[in-house]
Amino acid sequence: MNNLHVKTGDEVKIISGKDKGKTGKVLQVSPSEGKVIVEGCNMVTKHVKAKRQGQLSGIVKAEGALYACKVMPICPKCKKATRVGNEIKNDKKVRVCKHCGAEL
Repeated sequence: MNNLHVKTGDEVKIISGKDKGKTGKVLQVSPSEGKVIVEGCNMVTKHVKAKRQGQLSGIVKAEGALYACKVMPICPKCKKATRVGNEIKNDKKVRVCKHCGAEL
C-alpha cells in the first residue's frame, strides 16, 4: 500500500507541467498509481458514446489524472504551498505544515 502526501479534499498547487501555478481541490486520489485528479486542472477531451436512447453523445471535457509528485498542498493558515510533515499530537499522527507548523 502506497501513502501519498495529499488526500481527497485538500487544496493543492500544481508545481510542474502545462498547468503550473494553478490551484484546485483534490477530487480523487489513486495511491496504487500515485496519481490525483485536481478540480479544473489537466483538462482532457473524451469522446462519449450514448449508452441509452435519449442520452447525448459528443465530446466532453473532463479532468485528467496527474502524478501526485507534481502537486503540493496549500497550508490553510499561511496560504503557501508546503511540504508535509508528520507529528504525533494526543496519540494521533497528524499532518503539519513545514513553514508554520499548522495542522493540515
